[in-house]
Amino acid sequence: MIASFLVIQPELKLGLLAFSVALAVFAGAVSLIKFFQARKKSYATQALVTLVEHDATPCFLADFDGNVAYRNEVADDKFRDRASDALVRILAELFANPASVLFRLQSKAQALGSAREDIVTRKGHIRLAVNAVDCDMFMWRLEDLSDRGGGARAADALSLPMLTAGPTGTVLYMNEAFRRLLGGRAKNLSGVFSDLPIVSGHVHKVLSESGEIDSLVAEVPSHGGRREIYLLPGDDLPQGPDVGADWDAIEELPVPLLKISATGDVLASNHEARTLLDSRIPMGCRVSDLLEGLGRPLTDWITETVEGKGTGAPQFLEAIHETKEIHVQVSLNPAGSSEDTAHVIAVLSDVTEFKNLEQQFVQSQKMQAIGQLAGGVAHDFNNLLTAISGHCDLLLLRHDQEDGDFADLVQIHENANRAAALVGQLLAYSRKQNLQPEIIDLRNTLSESTHLLNRLVGERLTLTLDHDPDLRPIRADKRQLEQVLMNLVVNARDAMPNGGNIRIETENCVLAEPLHRDRVTVPAGHYVVLRVHDTGTGIPDDKRNKIFEPFWTTKKSGDGTGLGLSTAYGIVKQTGGYIFVDSEVGVETTFSIMIPSHDAPIEHVEKPTTAGNSASINGDGVVLLVEDEAPVRAFASRALQLRGFTVLEADCAESALALLSDPTLEVDLFLTDVIMPGKDGPTWVREALAERPDTKVIFVSGYAEESFGEDQKSIPNSVFLPKPFSLTELTKTVHDQLH
Repeated sequence: MIASFLVIQPELKLGLLAFSVALAVFAGAVSLIKFFQARKKSYATQALVTLVEHDATPCFLADFDGNVAYRNEVADDKFRDRASDALVRILAELFANPASVLFRLQSKAQALGSAREDIVTRKGHIRLAVNAVDCDMFMWRLEDLSDRGGGARAADALSLPMLTAGPTGTVLYMNEAFRRLLGGRAKNLSGVFSDLPIVSGHVHKVLSESGEIDSLVAEVPSHGGRREIYLLPGDDLPQGPDVGADWDAIEELPVPLLKISATGDVLASNHEARTLLDSRIPMGCRVSDLLEGLGRPLTDWITETVEGKGTGAPQFLEAIHETKEIHVQVSLNPAGSSEDTAHVIAVLSDVTEFKNLEQQFVQSQKMQAIGQLAGGVAHDFNNLLTAISGHCDLLLLRHDQEDGDFADLVQIHENANRAAALVGQLLAYSRKQNLQPEIIDLRNTLSESTHLLNRLVGERLTLTLDHDPDLRPIRADKRQLEQVLMNLVVNARDAMPNGGNIRIETENCVLAEPLHRDRVTVPAGHYVVLRVHDTGTGIPDDKRNKIFEPFWTTKKSGDGTGLGLSTAYGIVKQTGGYIFVDSEVGVETTFSIMIPSHDAPIEHVEKPTTAGNSASINGDGVVLLVEDEAPVRAFASRALQLRGFTVLEADCAESALALLSDPTLEVDLFLTDVIMPGKDGPTWVREALAERPDTKVIFVSGYAEESFGEDQKSIPNSVFLPKPFSLTELTKTVHDQLH
C-alpha cells in the first residue's frame, strides 16, 4: 500500500515538470530585470560622476552609512590631508556634531529626494546639500557661501550677539542677534558698553534695549586692526533660541572656552579650546590635567571665583603637553543660577608668542645686567692690576736674579698676569674686551692649534678634525677664537672621564631664510659653521639654558671657574656670530658656532719687531699724564721718568686743561685715561687739541677700545693702550707714538 503511494503518477510528473520550467523562466526574467536595473544604475551613477567631476563645488558620493565611494577633484584637493573615507570625519573639521546633521539631511533626502541646510562655521557660511541617487547612495555637495557677501552675512545666522569694531572703536558690523539685544544698531563701542575699554574674558555692562545688563565678553583680533566681539551666554542675557544659551551655540565660536565645575572637572569645551590645547579633552578630564603653573591648586582658584572671592584677574598658565610649549592667559567667570549648577566659564587666549618674547627679553636683560656688572668689576680690577704689576716691574728693575727677593717678585708678577687673564674672561663675557679682528682661514687656525689641543685632551681621548675643502674666510680675532676653541674642547674632555671622541668640524652654510632658534634670530646670509662634538655625558634640559651664564658650573669647587662657556659666548657675540648647543643626556653634545663669512682676501699680518727692550729706550719728550687712579698714575709717572721722559701729572680732565692754559707750556703727548669723573678722556682731549693740534695722544682704559672706538677714531694721532699694561708696554707705546 505504502509502496504504491510512493510511486509518482504520470500526471503528477508532468505537473512538476511544468512548474519547474515556469519557475526557471521566472527566475531568468528576474535576473534579467536586475541586470538591466544594475546596468542602468551604473550608467546613472557614471553619468552623475561625470557631471560633478569638474564641478567647482566639493562633491561626495556616499552610501547609506556615510562611506565615501567617490569625491570629485575639488573635494579631493580641499580634503587631501584627511585620510578617512567616512563623511562624518571629513566634515568634523568644518563644524561640530556633523553626524546629527548628516542623519537629518539624509532622512529628508530619502523621503523627498533632496535636502539642504545652511551652516555657520568658524571659517564662514556653508550650504550642505544632498540628493538621493537611489535607496542606498547619496550625492553630497558642500557650497561655500562666504564669498557671496554672505547673503545676509554668515554671522547673521549666529545665535550669539557679535559685532566687528575698527581700531578706533567704530562699529563696522553688528549681527541680527546683537541688533535685537540693543534695539537697533550702534555706531561706536561707547553706544554698546558703558565700561570701556573691552577686556576679553571679563564681564562688561551692555547697554541693552531694556537697560544695562552684565555679559561675559570675548574678543578675537582680526586683520587690519579690527576686533570681533562676542557676548557669551549668561544669566542676564535673554534666554531662548535667539541668544543660544545652550553650550552647543558656542561650539563654533572662534574663542577658546572651557566650562569647569566648582570641583575642577571640565564639563564642556568648544572646538577652539581643543585646538589651542592640542587635546581631545576626554570626558572626566580635570582642569589640572590640562593646565599648570599657577603656583597653587587650580581648584582653589576656581572655588574662589565661584564664591565671588579674589580679584578676578586673569592668570598666565602653561598647557600640559609632551612636545609643544603652549602658554595661555585664562580668565574665570562665575556662572550657574544655583549652588548645584554653579560653575565657571574659562576664556582662554593664546599668549605663547608673547611669553616667548617676554622670556627672551628677561633673559636679555639678565645677561646684560650681569655683563655690565662683570665689565664694571673688570674695569676696577684692571686698575688695581696695573698698579700691582707696574710697581712689581719697578721692583724687578732694582733686583738681580741672585737676589733673594727676586723669585718672590716674579711670583707676584705671574699671579698678577693670571688675575689679568681672569679679568679678560669677564670682559669677554661682557663683550668689552679688546679684539684685533682680521680676515682668517679657520682651517689654518685649527691646524696651528692642533698640537695644543692634543695636549689638552690627553691620551684617553681621540681628537679628529673634519674641514670643508672650500671653507670661506671669516673676520675674527684669531687669538680669541683659539681661546673659544680651547674652552669648548676642555669642556668636552671633562664630559668624558672614561674616554671618547672629540670631533671638530667646519663647513659653509647658506641661510636662504632667517633661522629662529633658542629665542634668537639668525639673519639670512652666508656663514661658516664650527662644531665641537663629543660623546660625553650630555647636558640636562633644565641646565642647558644656564650654561652660558658666568660663574655657573656643574664642576666641583676648584675644577673650574664657570667662565669658560661665558667667555666663549662673549667672544662669539662680540665677533658678530652665534653659538648654539645640542645635547642628549648620556649620548652626545654638540656646540655649533656660526660666524658670517667674508669675501675679502686672507690677511697676513706681520707683527712688528722691536729693536732691543724697554731698557734701551731713552725718552726725550714731555708727557702730560692724566689718570684719576693715584696708584696707576704713580707707577706710570715713575716708569716714564726712568726712561728719560718729562712727565706732568693731573688727576682729572679739569686739572689737565688748567695746566694747558699756559701757552708757554710745551707738551708732546697726552697720556690719558678714558673713564674719569667729570669730563672723560676724549672730551678734554678734543678741547686741548683745538689749541694744540699736533700733539700726539694715547688713551688707556680697563674697558675695550670698542666702548669708545668712534670717539678715538675722530681724534687724529691717537692710539689705544689697554689696561693692565706693563712697564715695557707703556714706555714702548709712548716712544713709538712720539717717534
